Amino acid sequence: LKQVRSVPVKTQRIDLSELKVREPKKKELTTVEASLRLDAIASAGFGMSRSKMVELIDGGDVRVNWKEITQANSQVKTGDLIAIRGKGRLEVGDIAVTKKDRYRVQLTRYM
Repeated sequence: LKQVRSVPVKTQRIDLSELKVREPKKKELTTVEASLRLDAIASAGFGMSRSKMVELIDGGDVRVNWKEITQANSQVKTGDLIAIRGKGRLEVGDIAVTKKDRYRVQLTRYM
């Protein structure tokens, strides 16, 4: 490898153990929601309104586990990875039911 497009570059082989990979920036949060709908959980995790989230879902900007989802009422489950184009990723953690039959959801947002 001598150049990338018109820019000359120099490369050298290094050991895999020498490779430095940054930890991704992440933020842990907990939310209580009435349902496990994609629009409700994602809007809480990304801090936006459900109506704005529905627009993003309808526009094809939202993926769950790398598959494009176009229905706002689809259910999420533990371990799902929600990605929004240009906004980041959100991982659904533990889901527990509260005394009032609502869902306490642990979320991890990757920025």
